[in-house]
Amino acid sequence: MFMSQAASRFRFHRPSVQLRSPFGDDWFGQRAESFARFFGKPRYLLMQTVLVLSWVALNAMGTFHYDPYPFILLNLVFSTQAAYAAPMILLAQTRGAERERAHADADAEHRETIATSQMELLTQNTELTVQVARLAQQIETLTREMHGRIVADTKSAGV
Repeated sequence: MFMSQAASRFRFHRPSVQLRSPFGDDWFGQRAESFARFFGKPRYLLMQTVLVLSWVALNAMGTFHYDPYPFILLNLVFSTQAAYAAPMILLAQTRGAERERAHADADAEHRETIATSQMELLTQNTELTVQVARLAQQIETLTREMHGRIVADTKSAGV
């Protein structure tokens, strides 16, 4: 008894299953998505443009010549960046597609549930309409009978 009270008291401290990501909680996938989001921002493009212009200016005009004119080291940096960026962006797109597919499946299931619920309500409404019509017919029959009896009683009483 005591353990069940303690367990129920701390039930909110346990990790919730419904809060887990259905697309994987792996560290690498989450980092790939944040990496791809970063590459898609104008801030990144601006930072990279400033970096490349600075690199070219320092090596072409300045006194700091660590990568002369064909800029082979800069090309190597871009190649390395592309080698890592492309797979991470593809991984992020795959995870995004899985997320969209899960949302589409959930939407389809929700629409199906609503359609089933509406059909049940329509069936119930039809049954109630039939009952109301039957009760109205019974009321009309009883009213005619009562009217007939009242008229017959008044005629027999001579009123």
